[in-house]
Amino acid sequence: MNRSQKRVLTTVVVVIVLLVIFIILGPFYILVEGQQAVVTRFGKIIDVQDQSGLKLKMPLIDNVVYYPKKVLSWDGAAQRIPTKENQFIWVDTTARWLISDPARYYETVNTIDNGIARLNDILDSSVRTIISENYLNEAVRTTNQINEITVEEDVQSLDSAEDAEQLRNLTATQTKQENIRIGREQLSAKMNIQAEQFTDGFGIKLIDIIIRQIRYSDDLTESVYQRMIKERNQIAEAYRSYGRGQLAQWQGKTESEQRVILSTAYAESEAIKGVADAEAAAIYSDAYEADPEFFNLWRTLESYRKTIPDLDKVLSTDMEYFDQLYGK
Repeated sequence: MNRSQKRVLTTVVVVIVLLVIFIILGPFYILVEGQQAVVTRFGKIIDVQDQSGLKLKMPLIDNVVYYPKKVLSWDGAAQRIPTKENQFIWVDTTARWLISDPARYYETVNTIDNGIARLNDILDSSVRTIISENYLNEAVRTTNQINEITVEEDVQSLDSAEDAEQLRNLTATQTKQENIRIGREQLSAKMNIQAEQFTDGFGIKLIDIIIRQIRYSDDLTESVYQRMIKERNQIAEAYRSYGRGQLAQWQGKTESEQRVILSTAYAESEAIKGVADAEAAAIYSDAYEADPEFFNLWRTLESYRKTIPDLDKVLSTDMEYFDQLYGK
């Protein structure tokens, strides 16, 4: 082997060794589906990758920072916030976001935890601002459909359909609330618009903010309960009023029937008495005609039997009334 061949062989060996060392140092990195990466060299961004596959970098010099490409969720803590009329409510919100500009995200917040911390500040502030600028009904309702609802009580146990309809009219309650102009969904959209003014600067795309739950504070809850109790008391009073009316109606009907029965019985008794008196008079007349003296005596004795026991004293017996006892 001559000198030229040795030089070539040495060169090939050196190239192979350097290539092996290069491969061992890791010049490749894999970007999986759903990931994006920022490649930095000495702290400066030199490349941004968002397509999956096998990628090349300079070993020992380049650093690869991976970020999720998929939609991420933000779950905020419930906040006690006053509304425009100074009613305190607990508002629990959630949001969806993604990293739209990996390079800017790397330069401003760098890590996912830092990004969530920034979102906490921005979104909590947006939620508090929008809620405090609007009335309570705008936060809890989306439409004015509640003002079209009429609640009817079930009154199937009544005998008369007319009475059932009357009681239904007494107990019907129609909820009247103030009409909303914005509504809960539009408030969420306003929160999103306000927060986007700050999140875009961090390379974050805010998809939406959703009011997940609104819970009344203790004092407001008590007020709602009192209003519900008042409504049920009104319905109960309607039932009592209807019952008192039915009681008076049945009492009047009973008294009327009682008077009719008593009047009919009295008429019948008077008719019977009249017949009996007529028969007695006829008997008396027949007896008087058969023996007038005996009849006169019997009638006088009957009169004595009824009157004399009640007399305290008799001053004289010369009266004609005592002729049957002492003679004329």
